[in-house]
Amino acid sequence: MPALKDLIRTIPDYPKPGIMFRDVTTLLGNAEGLKAAIARMAEPYVDLKVDAVAGIEARGFILGGAIADRLGCGFIPIRKKGKLPWKTIGQEYTLEYGVDVIEIHEDAIAPGQRVLIVDDLIATGGTAEAAAKLLRRTQGEIVGATFIIDLPELGGLKLLKSHGIDCHALVAFEGH
Repeated sequence: MPALKDLIRTIPDYPKPGIMFRDVTTLLGNAEGLKAAIARMAEPYVDLKVDAVAGIEARGFILGGAIADRLGCGFIPIRKKGKLPWKTIGQEYTLEYGVDVIEIHEDAIAPGQRVLIVDDLIATGGTAEAAAKLLRRTQGEIVGATFIIDLPELGGLKLLKSHGIDCHALVAFEGH
């Protein structure tokens, strides 16, 4: 099997000039690669008694569901505003040009539940930081955050670590 990094397609100048988009759909489409990524993302948390995996829309759903199954726990979707059908609580976060909101159901987490945050990629960390704030507002205890890709120049893992969150990424790509 090729290295996981070799299964990730790079698309130059998407969504705008100068950006090197790291596309995990090619890794997700490779059965052995997907299985290896799920195992390696879950491995640091196997002995930490995780009660739920919180997956960030949308690729975090794909990965998070599989990791939750592997860890023997439930799954919590973190969605963009207005996408969940029940009563929600939200958290704003800053984008390059504006502000967005992510939400969870208000009853998704019981106080003290141990939650693992999952997404495919961490760049600046804004979305993952908002997810952490949202989970803490519901009195969830964050056991960590796991990603396939880190873009270290953008500082997202450092940001989460500054909030006391254990972080794990499988591969790193330099540049944006």
